[in-house]
Amino acid sequence: MAKVSVYNMEGKEVDSLNLNDAVFGVEINEHLVHLAVLQQLANNRQGTQKAKTRSEVSGGGRKPWRQKGTGHARQGSIRAPQWKGGGVVFAPVPRDYSFKLNKKEKRAALKSALTSKVNDSKFIVVDELKLDEIKTKKFAQVLKNLEVEKALVVLDDLDLNVIKSASNLANVKTTQTSEINVFDVLKYDKVVATKAAVAKIEEVYA
Repeated sequence: MAKVSVYNMEGKEVDSLNLNDAVFGVEINEHLVHLAVLQQLANNRQGTQKAKTRSEVSGGGRKPWRQKGTGHARQGSIRAPQWKGGGVVFAPVPRDYSFKLNKKEKRAALKSALTSKVNDSKFIVVDELKLDEIKTKKFAQVLKNLEVEKALVVLDDLDLNVIKSASNLANVKTTQTSEINVFDVLKYDKVVATKAAVAKIEEVYA
């Protein structure tokens, strides 16, 4: 069972916490982690690219000149692909890039990502994150106390003071336990979670 230190907002160690091996100590499945990241990126794609084929561009209804006797190559339409203003040969059309992973695969991938952070000592637990006002400078100081620069901050509930205080920091993202995902866990150098958030994650995924 992995054991991590618990820090306060001043960056001082105040306690220790045993993490549940069913969530934070699993065998890392790199293939599922890769699929989970691919799925999130694919599902975020709009797929709205579009270009017109020769049947969709305007004009070109009649043959530009007769078939024979002009000295020109034969042409059927001034909107054929080889003409300026013509259609695109294999024009892209709107499509859906998304694909599905089943629930077990998603859970296994997230557990693998969290386990990798714990193994690399990049999973930091704080006893609580509470601010009495929206102040980016105060939140930045908390991260400095924890020696963190680029971090995913996991909260157990919707704390607007913390969320809005962190929103102006370029290398920081806040999320709740219900919205935590593999892509964000891997994207940010460290994961900072409250004790309550860790308990919720273990409750849901154990």
